[in-house]
Amino acid sequence: MWERLQAAIDFTPEYRGWKPLPRRNQTGCLQDCAAFPCDAFSAGPHPHSRGYLNMQQKRRQEPPPAYAPDGSHLKVDAVYWNRLQQADLFQVCARTQFAPTDEGGLLFRFLNEEVMVDVAGCCLRRLESGRWERADDPLLELATVLYLINVKDVYPLGRDIVGPKDLKEGHFFQGPHELKTAPLVERFGTDVQGFRRTAEALCGERVDMADAAYRLKPFPRVNLYYLLWEGDEEFPPRMSVLFERSIEETLAADAIWGLVSRVSTALLT
Repeated sequence: MWERLQAAIDFTPEYRGWKPLPRRNQTGCLQDCAAFPCDAFSAGPHPHSRGYLNMQQKRRQEPPPAYAPDGSHLKVDAVYWNRLQQADLFQVCARTQFAPTDEGGLLFRFLNEEVMVDVAGCCLRRLESGRWERADDPLLELATVLYLINVKDVYPLGRDIVGPKDLKEGHFFQGPHELKTAPLVERFGTDVQGFRRTAEALCGERVDMADAAYRLKPFPRVNLYYLLWEGDEEFPPRMSVLFERSIEETLAADAIWGLVSRVSTALLT
């Protein structure tokens, strides 16, 4: 990638003499670095305009999506939190591998970050500067609460992997409710290595499917499978998302849609 970029730069007078800066043992920027645009890179000289860097900085600071499949603004109903407050949290932890906290909350790993379910406070929290701060993450909050109140057993992992239309409510995933993979294809369709680096940065586990495929864990005992096929002269690139069938034991179709949207957002940011 850098060879092609350098060749282009050599024909641009203002960038003549530019050299790629070292960046955490990576071979590229933006697609494989969660810190982009970092202070060292934005100090320049570099092949990106200041406006482009500012746009990327703003995009990375935007909060996670907060919309339901029908486009309405999402807010978790208090009734779901009430049901969780009345649940046996010991049993919930045994079934989900969430960890209880001394304050009565539940700790879990969402992809590559620790998140706490504040059961009494009816919110999610993230650790910031040594403090558990309230997190504004409605899609993840809704999927998490619904999962915790609906899980009734320890479901097997790695079995019966299916596509969205193979689920009992598969008819839901069409039209406006189709899983939004187009932004992922636009981003990674011609950059399989970038997809691999991004998925692995989110603690994804490589699986032997497609041209590149990863198992991502939004919850300790829930797997999502992202499969990428590179495009060629005959076929365009495509991305598919698969599940273990047991996901429909705990999440309805609209909640699955929300969870996939949230994980896809993490892949893109």
